[in-house]
Amino acid sequence: MKLLIINPGSTSTKVSLYEDETPLFEESLFHDAPELLKYPHVNDQVPFRRGVILDMLARHGVAPESIDVFVGRGGSAHTQPGGVTAVDGRLYGDTVAAVGGSEHPAKLGVMLAWTFAQEFGKPAYTLNPTNVDEYADVARLTGIKGVYRVSHSHVLNQKAVAARHAESMGKRYEECNFIVAHIDGGITVAAHELGRMVDGNMGADGEGAYTPTRIGNVPVLALLDWIDAHSTREARLMCSRAGGFVSFFGTSDSDEIHRRVEAGDPAASLAWRTMIYQICKQVGEMSAVLRGKVDAILLTGGLVRFADIVDGIRERCGWIAPVAVYPGELEQEALAHSVLRALRGEEPVLHYSGKPVWAGFGDIGL
Repeated sequence: MKLLIINPGSTSTKVSLYEDETPLFEESLFHDAPELLKYPHVNDQVPFRRGVILDMLARHGVAPESIDVFVGRGGSAHTQPGGVTAVDGRLYGDTVAAVGGSEHPAKLGVMLAWTFAQEFGKPAYTLNPTNVDEYADVARLTGIKGVYRVSHSHVLNQKAVAARHAESMGKRYEECNFIVAHIDGGITVAAHELGRMVDGNMGADGEGAYTPTRIGNVPVLALLDWIDAHSTREARLMCSRAGGFVSFFGTSDSDEIHRRVEAGDPAASLAWRTMIYQICKQVGEMSAVLRGKVDAILLTGGLVRFADIVDGIRERCGWIAPVAVYPGELEQEALAHSVLRALRGEEPVLHYSGKPVWAGFGDIGL
């Protein structure tokens, strides 16, 4: 059985073709943020990303109609439980409309998998999209009545890395407490308590560390002043695609920024060190969530290829728990293997309900 794994990110399109558990090829194409900012809305990227995928398949001599299952990373629909979910028209429509409130490029995985599946008469699935919500109640309230925090995170890779590390300890994911930091074009840091991701930053919503493409935490009054001189549309772009390094330097190319750091550029050096500092602050927050009972701090994502990021986090946070590094991500393998297990009846296939897994505290007046 051939499975095409489609994984759009904020700065890349990654595609893998699996035959059962065996990867036949994997390719990742980097997209600098200014290239993607040519598209006014995330949804407008579909033809571009589709062309990237078809070009990759053509280079490997693979006809798309020969593929049996299309699997896409997901997000932006109503919050969902974790696990393998069949992609249907309802999930596709809610993903397009971003009813969950977050316009993350991961949504394009579901959209592309569904359109390919419809074109070629094949099934489509997703796994642990960015909107999986397992938060504890105390992680949800803000100081504005009716405005809540929900999970918008790199759930897919975080859970895959946590499960892999638990296995290396001779334990199950459900037996461990981890702080997992996914560090790439977007950065999310979350507390995983006994198999549930109970808190973390809303990565594409203006929370946490700034990143190559996102603003991270900004004082509300300062942001309102900035919006007065710009627009809410520009602010939304800053949250997900035009903030951080893009705002500072006009590029999301971390290799280029790091070259400037190594050359002694003072602006690049300060921006880079501050990003690391802000990640460390998030790790500290999540250690408090877990009451200091942390089995390991797990660093993953494309940017942990830079030793100074890993060293900086170890220096400030190594006292909390041992730090383990998983460069890149385990998303492609997780998507392929979990969907295969579901197709074989070894784990359940979920169906999207069209309703959020958590609907607010209105019943108690909050």
